[in-house]
Amino acid sequence: MHNRRAGWIIGGCFLLIVPAALLALCLGRYPLSLGTVLSTLRHPAGSGIAANIVYVLRLPRILGAILIGAALAAAGSAYQRCFSNPLVSPDLLGVANGAAVGAAIAILLGRGTWFTQLAAFAGGVAAVCLALLIPRLIGHRGKLILVLSGVVVTGFMQAALGLLKYLADPDSQLPSIVYWQLGSIAKVDFSSLIAALPSFVLGFVILLAERWHLTIMATGMANSRTSGINPRVEQPLIIAGATLLTAGAVALSGTIGWVGLVIPHIARLLVGDDARYNLPLSLALGGLFMLVIDTLARTLSAGEIPLSILTGFIGTPLFILILARNFAGGGSHD
Repeated sequence: MHNRRAGWIIGGCFLLIVPAALLALCLGRYPLSLGTVLSTLRHPAGSGIAANIVYVLRLPRILGAILIGAALAAAGSAYQRCFSNPLVSPDLLGVANGAAVGAAIAILLGRGTWFTQLAAFAGGVAAVCLALLIPRLIGHRGKLILVLSGVVVTGFMQAALGLLKYLADPDSQLPSIVYWQLGSIAKVDFSSLIAALPSFVLGFVILLAERWHLTIMATGMANSRTSGINPRVEQPLIIAGATLLTAGAVALSGTIGWVGLVIPHIARLLVGDDARYNLPLSLALGGLFMLVIDTLARTLSAGEIPLSILTGFIGTPLFILILARNFAGGGSHD
C-alpha cells in the first residue's frame, strides 16, 4: 500500500513539472498567452517575437532550471544517505567552491560563458579528487575523515577564491565573479545544456541504479556487508555520481544553496526513508522547486534576482518547519 502511495506521489510530482513549465514559458517581462506558447511549440520553425522568446530566452533556462534542481536535490539525497548525515549538502566535498575557483580563473582570463562553465566543472571535479586523495595520503578512509577532507578542501578553495577576487579588476571582473557565485541561469542556452547533458545523464543513472543500496548503507558498514554490499566499492561510485550532478549543475548556474539540503527532507516527509522512493521524489521536487525559483527570479523585479538569494529566503523557513515537525513528532534530538 505504501509502495502504491509513494508511486502516485512521485508520478504526480513529475507530471506537475509539465504545467509548471508551460506557465513559466508564459510569464516574463513580455507575457505570452498559453495559446501562443502552445502554437509556438507545435511549430518550432516559426519566426517572430514569440518564437524568439520561447526558444531562445525561456525554454533553455526552463530546461536548465529543471535539470539543475533535480541534480542538486538528487546529489543531496545521495550524500545524506552515503554519509548517514541528514545535514549534508551537495557541496560537502568542496565541489561548489572548486567550481567557483575554476569559473573565477576563466573570468580573469577573459574567456566566454562556455569556457567558464567548462572551467567550473573541471574545478569542481578537481576539488572532489583532492578531497578523496587526502584520506589515502594519511592512511585512513573512514566517513569522518572524508568529511573532514571536504572541509579542508573547501577552506583551501575559499582562500584561493579570495585571492582571485583580490586580483580581479574591481570594475569588470569582480562583479562577474560575485554574480556567478550568487547563481543565475540567465546565460544558459541549448549548446551549454547539450555540453552538460552527459554529466547529468551519467550521474542520474548511477544514483538511480544505486538507490536500492543507499537505504542499507545509511544503516552502517556492518549491515551493508551483511547484505552483500561492499561499501569500499559502492561509496566511491555513489560519490562519483553525486559529484557529476553537482559539478554539472554548478557549472551551468553558479553556486545555489539550500536545494540539495532541504528538498531531500521534504521527500522524506512525503514517502518515508526508503531511498528507492525518496531519491526519485527528490529529483522531481528539486526540478519543480528550481523551476519556480527561477521563474520568480526573472519576474519579481525589473532586474533579475540571483537564485541563491531566493533559495535562501525560501529554503531557510522551510528547513525550520521541517526541523520543528521532526522534533514535534518525536524525532532524534542528537
